[in-house]
Amino acid sequence: MKDQKGFTAWFTGLPCSGKTAVANRVAELLIERGFKVERLDGDIVRQSLTRDLGFSKEDRNENIRRITFVAKLLTRNGVAVLTSFISPYREVRANAREEIGNFVEVYVKCSLEVCKQRDVKGMYEKAIKGEIKEFTGVSDPYEEPLDPEILLETDKETLEESTNRVIKKLSDLGYI
Repeated sequence: MKDQKGFTAWFTGLPCSGKTAVANRVAELLIERGFKVERLDGDIVRQSLTRDLGFSKEDRNENIRRITFVAKLLTRNGVAVLTSFISPYREVRANAREEIGNFVEVYVKCSLEVCKQRDVKGMYEKAIKGEIKEFTGVSDPYEEPLDPEILLETDKETLEESTNRVIKKLSDLGYI
């Protein structure tokens, strides 16, 4: 393992925008280069660390608060932390940035139409029918980042193009 500076790359965007796909690919490339990497992903974290939380604004904020704490610990111990969470509210992302320190916001932007097409779980359809309450992008807001370090447009670029842009920016910022 190489001596490395810890950081958190925080992937945010609508459900099915490509956050997990890009973060997983970035993780693979960093691991190939010998970096210590941890992935914190919404679906996985909700099965363990935050299984007691629902999807109200308060619960979403608590979810991100707990994830921020874990990311901060890993970051200060020299780990490359790649998170992929909708994290729909600017204020909570700003708090994560302040708490973690070495923080890179990656906005995974994708049109609602393409997100719906990618949705293999049928969540958007259920949300539109009212079967899922407080669903980001349908019945709950998503506050787009105003000044992310990285803006990916996954409905206009390939997975490899998005991945390469993240790797280049992390290098430019001196993290890798």
